[in-house]
Parts: sequence; C-alpha cells; structure tokens
Amino acid sequence: MGVGRKIAIGVSGLVGIVVVGIAGTYLWAGSAASGKLADTYRVHDVAFPIPAPLTEADVSALRAERASHVRKGQDPLAGVDLNAVAIERAVKRGKHLVETLYPCTGCHGMDYGGGVMFESSLVGRFMGPNLTTGKGARTLSYTAADWDRIVRHGVKPGGKPAIMPANDFFEMSDRELADIVAFLRALPPVDRIIPPSTLGPLAKWHIASGEFVLSAASHPTKHEIAHAALPPEALPDANFGKHLAQTCIGCHRKTLAGGPIAGGDPRWPPAANLTPAGLSGWTYEDFVGAMRKGIRKDGTALREPMSARPRFAEHMSDTELQALWAYLRTLPPQSSAP
Repeated sequence: MGVGRKIAIGVSGLVGIVVVGIAGTYLWAGSAASGKLADTYRVHDVAFPIPAPLTEADVSALRAERASHVRKGQDPLAGVDLNAVAIERAVKRGKHLVETLYPCTGCHGMDYGGGVMFESSLVGRFMGPNLTTGKGARTLSYTAADWDRIVRHGVKPGGKPAIMPANDFFEMSDRELADIVAFLRALPPVDRIIPPSTLGPLAKWHIASGEFVLSAASHPTKHEIAHAALPPEALPDANFGKHLAQTCIGCHRKTLAGGPIAGGDPRWPPAANLTPAGLSGWTYEDFVGAMRKGIRKDGTALREPMSARPRFAEHMSDTELQALWAYLRTLPPQSSAP
C-alpha cells in the first residue's frame, strides 16, 4: 500500500471519527435540551386584581380634585365610575412601564402581536407570542397567577419552562404586572397565530451544557417567594434605582459588571461594565447621553442589543434616570466578567 493511500485512509478515518463525535454530541445536546424543556416546576399561586383598584388616598385625591367643579353640597364623586378611572390610570402606568422599564416590544413586536424575535441557522428561530386579545393570542385565558408564572418565573401555565428572561422581571411588583396586563388588554386586537420556537444546534448545546440556564431552573427556590405588592416610591435615589436596574441583569449580569451575554446572539459584543470601574470618569450627563441618545462618553454609538434601548430610555423620566445613576454609583467597583 502506498504512503499516499495510507495517509488518505488515515485522514478518512479521522474525519469519520470527528463526524461521529459531532453527530453524537448533537444527539446528546438535543436530547438533554429536550429533557430540560420537559421538566415541570411548581410555582406559588398568587392573586392580585387586574386592574389595581384605586387606593383610599387615590379616591380622596380625586374627590378633592373634583370638588371645585361641583355645586356646594354635591358629592364630587357622584356618577363617577371609579373602576373606569382605575383602568385608565392602570393603562397609563402600564404604557409607561413597557416603554421604559420592561421593553416587551423587543420580543413581542411593536404591535404586541408577536413574531420572529431572533432567527439564525445555528441558534434557532425564537418566536415572541401574541399578547393582544386577538386570534392566536397565548394569554387570552390567563389569570393573575398565570401572568405571574410566565413573566416573573419563566414557567408556562402547565408547569413547563419557557424561554423567557423572567429573572429580569422577578422583582416586578404585583401592581406593575397588573398595570402591564391592563395595558395589553386595552390594545387593539391583533389576529396572528405564532408557531412555536425551534432550537438550533448552538442553542441546544448551550441549554444542555448549562451555559444558558432557563429562568425556571436558575433559582427554583424563588418560585415560592412572595412578590412586593407595590414598587418602591419613585424618588431619585438608589433604592428606586435598584428596582429599575433589575431588568439590566439579563445582559450585564447580577453584579452589573458585564461580560459575554448568556444566550444572546453570538454577534453581540460583551455587555458593558456598569460598576464605577467600568464607568470611571463618566458623569451623569454622559450616562443620560448614552441612555437617551445611544452615544457613549467617547462619542461612539452603542452597539446591539443596547443600540435598541435608547428608544425606551427616551421615555424615562428624569427621576428614573437619576435613580438608576444613583444606584450604579453605589455598586462596588469590579472588573468585567470574562
């Protein structure tokens, strides 16, 4: 047998081993990922009114507001539908929340009717469900407990895990969630049937290997922890800022020191370090420029996925931006995660 033929046979054998190894790994990843997606999780049953009713303070303020517009001795609230007022206020609050703190349109589309949120031959095809009241909506029969499971725990009504960044929303208060639901229910119905998501080989590998941990599986003990009824008072302080920053951890990590984005598009750059070490030399004005205009301190533009964020940050109030900045300044300086 000639040397060339021996080399060819050897190379062919090596290629065969590699192919078999890749095929075996792919089959293992697919099976392991499917197994994790088939797990079931028990989540506490919560109940909260949708919309949130007016508080006694709200009713008193409304009575005082209308008192100057009625005759003396007449009840300022006579004929006023307090439930309609509660819905109106909840929808307004919910609209602000989805335009600033909880950017639902990033996954569910600008009309909230769902669609393709990300597609790649390697990663897969991820679909955002229809959240409106139209045909094909996934949430038509959702109770408050169902909304809690999927949004704050990443668990579907039947107990199966969802590919939902629920860790970012765990600290969402009952009223905030109720306000968002009230807003979604007030939207024009969109008739759109969304097919299920499909996982590519890279997504299966990340799930199987544990590099991407489903929200439902990340902290199972949190599924029994009670949520706050109300958000912190909207003040320009670190306490309110900490609440706002919870939606940043999905990309910037729990410490907000940044690093590669788990489960994100492989083309995305690492998330920025938001601790004082990463924002060294930044002023509040620099921070506002990045959040509202998408421009860093050095004048360069933010990149994906943060480049889409300013359209939400431009709706943030000065109080919210001041609070978020105040909180970031309290973080211990840390090096960016590898």
